[in-house]
Amino acid sequence: MTRRDILWRGIGVVLAVGACGLAAAMNGAALAMLVFPIALLGLTLMINGKRVVVVLRAERHGHAHTAEVIHAVRLRRSRRRVDLPYS
Repeated sequence: MTRRDILWRGIGVVLAVGACGLAAAMNGAALAMLVFPIALLGLTLMINGKRVVVVLRAERHGHAHTAEVIHAVRLRRSRRRVDLPYS
């Protein structure tokens, strides 16, 4: 594990513990549901580390659909080959 991965996992721990502590301090108030997404983000960072950041960056720049685009092009090519009559 790299230092950057450990850093992101540490940030996840801080977010999860902070959100759970804040929700516990609210003692069952409806506002505790507002910190629930923060706790989920913290758990995701704890489990996946820097991969979460890499995926978010790829999603922002449009690289998340690269595999789908390549697959669609291959399907179109194979359909063209099958559809063309042979002489």
